[in-house]
Formats: sequence, structure tokens, C-alpha cells
Amino acid sequence: MGKVAPTCIDQVWVADITYLKVGKRWMYLSVVVDLYTRKIIAWTLDKQRTAEVTKRTLQYALRKRQPASGLLFHTDRGIEYRGKVFQQVLEKHGIKHSLNRLGHCTDNAHMESFFHLMKAELIRGRRYSEEPELRYDLVRYINKFYNNKRLHSGIDYNSPVEYEALAA
Repeated sequence: MGKVAPTCIDQVWVADITYLKVGKRWMYLSVVVDLYTRKIIAWTLDKQRTAEVTKRTLQYALRKRQPASGLLFHTDRGIEYRGKVFQQVLEKHGIKHSLNRLGHCTDNAHMESFFHLMKAELIRGRRYSEEPELRYDLVRYINKFYNNKRLHSGIDYNSPVEYEALAA
């Protein structure tokens, strides 16, 4: 993505998927973040890692925010973001897709940072035997703590919700 620094809300969104263990199987957490405010706009927890899952997460974000045409949407090179079903949604909404450079996972550092924090603050040391208990903890962590209370140095030590209110 290079050095694209957004100057307002809904100018640059970033997205990724991470794996979370539930019992003996993996669940996949798909997340969309507004890069300007660091706010988690949408997330989906699913048993599959597919373009349908990432499409659903993006569509949820679009319904919530309704950004203007020209939004830059940055992801890694995963097939779930490069697949036709996902690309059609981007095209329909006039969204420009930006991809990590080959071999440069740091191009999506903000997403990697979120997943690192979430796993350190919520997941590490916990064992989830059922999906509902993981989902409950994710709702509390993302919607109540991360977006509303967690302070970020990159946004003047505000929470994403506070920073978004200041920017409005």
C-alpha cells in the first residue's frame, strides 16, 4: 500500500482474516477497519475462509458507512479478496482495490497490529470450546472495548469512536 495516509473518514479501509481456534477446529475472523480512525467498521466470524465471507463483511461495512465512490480498500493477496465474487462488489461500489506487494506483509501493518492486540488482550490463554462463547467475547472486545475505550497512539491517544467524533 506504500505510504497512503488518509486525511478523513471512509477514504482508506483495510481488511484481513485471522484464524481462531474453537475446540478442535478453526474459525475465521474477517475484519474491515477505517484506517483514519482505526475503528472496526465490520467483522464476520465464520467456519470458512472464502470470498463469500469477505464479501459479506465488506457489504456490512458498506451498509453501515455508505462511503463515496473512490474508497481505497487495502488487503493482502489472499484468494478470498482476489476472487470474482469479492471483486464484483468492489467494482459495483466504485472501490479501488489495493494489494500488498509480494513478500511485504507489513503493507497491511494496521490489520496485523489489530490482530496481534486482539490475540494478546483477548485470546491468549483462553480456550474456546464453542462458537457462541468466542462470538460473545469478540462482541465485547471489538464493539465495547476496542472501538470505544482502547487508546491508540496513532490517533492522539483517543479511542476510535472518540477520534471519529472529533473528525466529524
